[in-house]
Amino acid sequence: MFDKVLVANRGEIAVRVMRACAELGVDTVAVYSDADKHGGHVRYADEAYNVGPARAADSYLDGEAVVEAARAADADAIHPGYGFLAENADFAARVEAADGITWVGPASDAMERLGEKTHARRVMDDAGVPIVPGTTEPVTDVEAVTEFGDEYGYPVAIKAEGGGGGRGMKVVESAEEAEEALESAKREGEAYFSNDSVYLERYLQTPRHIEVQIVADDPAAGSGGEDATADADLSESDVVHLGERDCSLQRRHQKVVEEAPSPALSDELREQIGEAARRGVAAADYTNAGTVEFLVEEDPDRDPAEPLGPETNFYFLEVNTRIQVEHTVTEELTGIDIVKEQLRVASGEGLSVSQDDVELEGHAIEFRINAENAANDFQPANEGSLETYDPPGGIGVRVDDALRQGDDLVTDYDSMIAKLIVRAPDREECLARSKRALAEYDIDGVVTIVPFHRLMCDDRRFVDGTHTTKYLDEELDPDLIADAQERWGSETASGADDDEEVTEREFTVEVNGKRFDVELEERGAPAIPVPESGGGGGGGQKRPPQAKSDDGGDDAVDVAEGGESIDAEMQGTILSVDVSEGDEVAAGDVVCVLEAMKMENDVVAERGGTVASVHVGEGDSVDMGDVLIVLE
Repeated sequence: MFDKVLVANRGEIAVRVMRACAELGVDTVAVYSDADKHGGHVRYADEAYNVGPARAADSYLDGEAVVEAARAADADAIHPGYGFLAENADFAARVEAADGITWVGPASDAMERLGEKTHARRVMDDAGVPIVPGTTEPVTDVEAVTEFGDEYGYPVAIKAEGGGGGRGMKVVESAEEAEEALESAKREGEAYFSNDSVYLERYLQTPRHIEVQIVADDPAAGSGGEDATADADLSESDVVHLGERDCSLQRRHQKVVEEAPSPALSDELREQIGEAARRGVAAADYTNAGTVEFLVEEDPDRDPAEPLGPETNFYFLEVNTRIQVEHTVTEELTGIDIVKEQLRVASGEGLSVSQDDVELEGHAIEFRINAENAANDFQPANEGSLETYDPPGGIGVRVDDALRQGDDLVTDYDSMIAKLIVRAPDREECLARSKRALAEYDIDGVVTIVPFHRLMCDDRRFVDGTHTTKYLDEELDPDLIADAQERWGSETASGADDDEEVTEREFTVEVNGKRFDVELEERGAPAIPVPESGGGGGGGQKRPPQAKSDDGGDDAVDVAEGGESIDAEMQGTILSVDVSEGDEVAAGDVVCVLEAMKMENDVVAERGGTVASVHVGEGDSVDMGDVLIVLE
């Protein structure tokens, strides 16, 4: 087993990985950005290293800085968590090439193979895993789209080769829409994934999202001994599936609530899907933990008491080459710590479980506790402090978090505060326990989607288990969400101390020969005068100047008198710009779409006017406060 693991992530998932390490007797190292210097994962780790400024591209996504931090800490492994660099095959290869550091995850070449969606489809097809009718090679011209539509019928989905989570996907309802949708999907693929290749699939009208958690041993390590070789083939017996999760309650292709087992599958269909996942993973020569995602065709006329039978169509969607947010649901049903299994496989010890050891007991549901206003199109909060934070407890209740009461919300990366996981002997009791736990969850100072979750626990479609991935976007009455927010929502705090002067004091200290820079904050204290140069009486070396992301330039945007700028309310990526210079817009019109925290957010004009200037384009990264559009 490893001696010290660096966790290349933040927040609750970083703490989750560190807890597994602690139980295995492994020391942990955190990395953090300037925005996260007081983060919960920093408090929890045995040691921590700053890897850059708040912008993710300059810190958590800086692979070189992360590896250098691992070297500085003398860590012998890096665990990526999920998000950030977790599915970056180039970063995995960088870690694999680093002397004395092990990558905790699948091999970089396997990640690259399965990250290319057409290649993954071919692998699964060859392994006898059903795939959605579609192309196994990229398409480049509109004729291929219309010919596919003529053969299989509309709608047709155009998907980016490197896409996921709905990004780079366009739905074509008719031949007339094909050209525009094709170009748009290619542009998004290039902007997000530096790959404009796209492929086609038949668009399913009533899909459920079912995913299978797998863990796979490395036949070239562990108990293989002298007979193991670096090119040993993975067999199906090396792959263990831990049951399925139902992630059909989604908003714009992003999961909101996950549960296991699926309330819609018969035991026969469940076994078919699980075995298909094992075959596909073995054929892809994939090791460590991962998730094989499927779309299952729901019967809209199905009696909730009659689950989908073995004749039901299901299709391979993609493989997530990392641990996922909702892995906790599977852990609650199986009693298997998936993070520990990742560490065992990566260290060469091998899996501690076989397929015969896996038993699924009870029912579990995970609720993502996000700082979002569900009644306002799930708009993420852009500031706030946890003035009250009192999570629920009791039998069958698990909370994965990193924040504590009094912590400020860091909105530079994602909106997640915590994950609430509830377990019970059956689904009915699990929903009852969930209602109790959600009612107990006391959070003040920031808006959350707890009221939405409480609504879902009594929603007839969700309770019946007949919902599809389109339910939230196309069928649920938004007035019900507004009523829930009004009934159970909390107000955000105004922050009476916002204007209080904060003095930062910086010290350099040495502990056991190791040098540390220490920053202390004191509220209400007078600032310490600092001479501009020389002197100071200390004779110590000055700190080097800190790099600035704006290169010292002046990015101010002129707004004419009586005009108005529309600013980014969070860090993210521009998905589309829907106006041009000279356009007339009315109050409430969407001017662009900003993707942040894996959610699409409409940016709207607060008042009407004429577009004087557009300062962003499709695919641009923006920071909170950046000017997007200027109206006059």
